[in-house]
Amino acid sequence: MSDGFIRRDGEDYAQAFARLLPTGEAWSRDPDGCLMQLVRGQAEIWGAVVDPRAADLLQIEADPRFTYELLADWERAYGLPDPCVPVVQTLTERRQALVQKIAMQGGQSRAFFIGVAASLGYQITITEYVPFQFGLSAFGSSHGRIAPPWVRFYWTVRVNGGRTTRFQFGTSSFGRDAILEVRKAEDLECIFGRLKPAHTLVLFDYHDAAPTLSVERFNSGTSRFGADPILRVVASDI
Repeated sequence: MSDGFIRRDGEDYAQAFARLLPTGEAWSRDPDGCLMQLVRGQAEIWGAVVDPRAADLLQIEADPRFTYELLADWERAYGLPDPCVPVVQTLTERRQALVQKIAMQGGQSRAFFIGVAASLGYQITITEYVPFQFGLSAFGSSHGRIAPPWVRFYWTVRVNGGRTTRFQFGTSSFGRDAILEVRKAEDLECIFGRLKPAHTLVLFDYHDAAPTLSVERFNSGTSRFGADPILRVVASDI
């Protein structure tokens, strides 16, 4: 990253401070005099501390990809953190969310919403509906199924591969935690509800998000005593 800030040392600030002093016999500019020694002492702080600090703020904090101290100010200006993402984000995730918010261009196309979902870690497919129209639709085709006219205002988002939480020995509790929990994409639903065209209603389908469960039992021929459990539930994501 190029440095566009002109850095100045203590001597530069000493000369600038000296030019701001009043003139007269009491304000001698003698380099060895008490006044100029005091000025240079004060200017050294500006050259060694204040100037580099200002340069760092301009060079680093002005770039949303690297900001740290002014990150909260950036987030306040762009309405972050997003209320649709309630989880605590890391520093890197906060910077990424900021850059995405700055660079984001709105849209109403499939590609736009698929891209928004991908930025949240989801793979989705979108289905739009068109009412049957004589002269345009065909019986037996997927386009224009027999449906009322208002069906055109609905569209469905199918979430592929939902977020799952598996039971873990040592951290999970019997009777409280499920063996497998498939969570809805609350953040995705919230953001899509905010970005969708106002005259439409978006539906979410998690039919393919649930993984397939299978049971593996202890096999005396292939399993090992002390290493393999008697019964194990295996989840394979679709």
